[in-house]
Amino acid sequence: MNLTRRTFIRQTSAVLTAAALLPKTAHAAQAKIKVGACVVGLEAAKQAGLDGVQIRSGNAADELDIFKAETRARYREQMRTAGLPICSLMMGLFNDFPLATDPRAPAWLTQCIAAAQDLGIANILVAFFAKGDLQSGKQIKADEFAAAVRRLKDAAPRAKDAGVTLAVENMLSAEQNLRLLEAVNHESVSLYYDVFNTGKTQQYDSPAEIRLLKGRISQFHYKNGPRYLDEDKAYFEAVSAAVKDVGYNGWVVLETSSPSRNAVADAKRNGDFVRALFA
Repeated sequence: MNLTRRTFIRQTSAVLTAAALLPKTAHAAQAKIKVGACVVGLEAAKQAGLDGVQIRSGNAADELDIFKAETRARYREQMRTAGLPICSLMMGLFNDFPLATDPRAPAWLTQCIAAAQDLGIANILVAFFAKGDLQSGKQIKADEFAAAVRRLKDAAPRAKDAGVTLAVENMLSAEQNLRLLEAVNHESVSLYYDVFNTGKTQQYDSPAEIRLLKGRISQFHYKNGPRYLDEDKAYFEAVSAAVKDVGYNGWVVLETSSPSRNAVADAKRNGDFVRALFA
């Protein structure tokens, strides 16, 4: 085929332009998942090559630790020094002082919403384990479930105004969690999905659950008990395939152990493995 000089230049230019775009496209796909951790601080996360951390609200008190100005000032300085963000705020105190029943719980939610807004944290993990578990066996505790729904509904508008999502983490099945979300019926309440609690502890089909909960999960926990994540490679490949299938674009937070007792090295190993799953 005979090509004119103008046609040759035009086609060559198009090929070179497309080739130049390929690395950017690949990088963008990889950048959809950010890897954080709740087992190391900001400086250690930086050393481990992670993207950020999850922090705790503090123990039960009239004024939670995270609501104290000096605590938030300390975190702001740590973020500035490490150059990393805080990806979520975990309200683990609800495991001992349940959201559904403790009279202080609504005030604690209010404090955490204000603190999260101040620190630029988009997600608050609202925990329902141990004393706060909404199940008996695998059946919903009706009274506690209804009370939790009421308190989440009350807090949700305040969360929306603050630009914060209340992400519920629990032992419920996907179907039960959909019931909870539909009862609350607010865009600022979503799920915090822990793939170990569901797939290992509860023996749910986590990949199927993730697909059923498409669009309702705002953050993930990856953990594997006392082992490294890569020691259960097939399971995490299946889970991560489901995460990709639902178009999730956010944080995977390591709630991992440290088999070697070197927290930075173990966080790096687990973080590198998660990145490879989504590469």
